[in-house]
Amino acid sequence: MELLKKCPICGSVNTNLFLTANDYFLSGETFSIVKCSGCGFRYTNPRPEAEALGKYYQSADYISHSDSRQGLFASVYQLVRKYTLNWKKALIRKYNHKGDLLDIGCATGQFLHFMTAEGWNTTGIEPDEKTRKHAISEYGLKVFPEETLDEFKESSFDVITMWHVLEHVAELNPRMEQLKKLLKPGGTVIIAVPNCDSYDAVKYGQFWAGYDLPRHLYHFTKTDVDRLAGKYGFTIVNTLPMKFDSYYVSLLSEKYLKGKMNWMPAFWNGFWSNVLAGRKRGYSSQIYVLKMR
Repeated sequence: MELLKKCPICGSVNTNLFLTANDYFLSGETFSIVKCSGCGFRYTNPRPEAEALGKYYQSADYISHSDSRQGLFASVYQLVRKYTLNWKKALIRKYNHKGDLLDIGCATGQFLHFMTAEGWNTTGIEPDEKTRKHAISEYGLKVFPEETLDEFKESSFDVITMWHVLEHVAELNPRMEQLKKLLKPGGTVIIAVPNCDSYDAVKYGQFWAGYDLPRHLYHFTKTDVDRLAGKYGFTIVNTLPMKFDSYYVSLLSEKYLKGKMNWMPAFWNGFWSNVLAGRKRGYSSQIYVLKMR
């Protein structure tokens, strides 16, 4: 296990235990989340060594690495993912109409395939070899291993997206440096992450699926993203909700809490999470649009 000695955002060496929870998805192992005494940022500590993290993704049920439509849950997930492709396209077009797009953590490549058809010159990064090969063979995409990020030329991309990826990145600050280096002048970075201040996060506590230990190494609030972005010269120009996520995460949380999918309680808690989001809690997952200052 690797022990982080200081906060990735403010550098403070002082923390308090925030929460202890199991890996309810796969291993059953127990992990801890600490809260920085300096800035309040929450992160998984200690965590598996970087070379050991891969085994915590090795499951056919890891849905972001799958195009499966088997079962009601997977079918609903795929329908929602199809709907959000158009929504993501519309969001990007508010800031950049065409050009070079880099999707970090592109998984099976559905988003990149869609944006390629819309006229974008697309490139993907996907750490998982099997998933990366699927994206290449299925859609003919340009998808590379994670280490390729260091080989791209400076100012290469008009838009860089990370859809539920930043919370997985082993080295947070070097990744922000990469984003700054690779973005063209006037470009846009779009980051989507779970929000551990949301109603559903508080409601489910240690069973909240948004913690997803140990795959999620960091647990963000809007304040955390703002501070991290500011360190590297970015500013948040827009914050948007991912309203479907409250239902999806609540459904998984019900499974972790009670051992089965409880659709009605999950729907109810997801609904209230969205209703109460405007009262300073924020949504279950949020999108942050970043521009250089």
